[in-house]
Amino acid sequence: MKPKSFDYLKVFSAEEAVAALAQSGEDARIIAGGLSLMPMLNFRLAEPKILIDISKVEALSYIKETGNYIEIGAATRQGDLMKWDGLEKFLPLVAAACPYIGHYQTRSKGTVCGSLVHADPSSELPLCLAVLGGEVDLQSSNGKRTLKAEEFQTGMLSTAKQSEEMVIAARYPIAKQGEGYAFTEMAQRRGDFAIVALAAIANADHIKLGIGGVADRPTVRQWDILEGENLEDALNEFAWDLGGYDDIHATARYRRELVRRLGRRVIEEAKSCRS
Repeated sequence: MKPKSFDYLKVFSAEEAVAALAQSGEDARIIAGGLSLMPMLNFRLAEPKILIDISKVEALSYIKETGNYIEIGAATRQGDLMKWDGLEKFLPLVAAACPYIGHYQTRSKGTVCGSLVHADPSSELPLCLAVLGGEVDLQSSNGKRTLKAEEFQTGMLSTAKQSEEMVIAARYPIAKQGEGYAFTEMAQRRGDFAIVALAAIANADHIKLGIGGVADRPTVRQWDILEGENLEDALNEFAWDLGGYDDIHATARYRRELVRRLGRRVIEEAKSCRS
């Protein structure tokens, strides 16, 4: 299939973009890389009347340290993040997740914030944002607001972003001394959407595990340090709480088993990586 006809507007500032959103409202969609949006247009899952292209907004293409966060602008591509010199030092969990994101060709076009807005529950970057406790900045003609990760993604391909708003930046917390980070996922092929994705953080007192691809959004659970059967029981309870679903790729039962088995593995890896 091909998309319905639409108008196209290339803008060169965030102010131009939000002004166009204020004028067009629900009939408009922001496009940057287009890796998530274009398939939805082709399948007519989205039918905007105008696309607002922010890919040339230089002020939104950046990676910088802001307090205890690394802030990433809305036009920053996934490939640029992977090549950033400070990635492993400041965001080791994201560094571990990035190689699982699509392929070289898609990372050269897809944006970090575009993945967050698309809100696929199997995506790596929304999962990392949820586990780390990150946040996103949204802007409209009425001003700006900031939402925590758990407030932003509200369900399958659904966020709290209003039609007149655009995400202008995302912030991932900088790695803390004494914490270890690990990421893994199971997919049919490297670069495919994850059947189950797992991200873990461990310090001397707590372990935190995030799961993507099982529920309708990334789901995070934190425990005190657990060992042996106590950890197995906690993972089993988490797997059943997530529920899972059957599709052409895997059964709900298989997804729950991945949570149990890979969950233990990724937690142990995070514990072993504590600095």
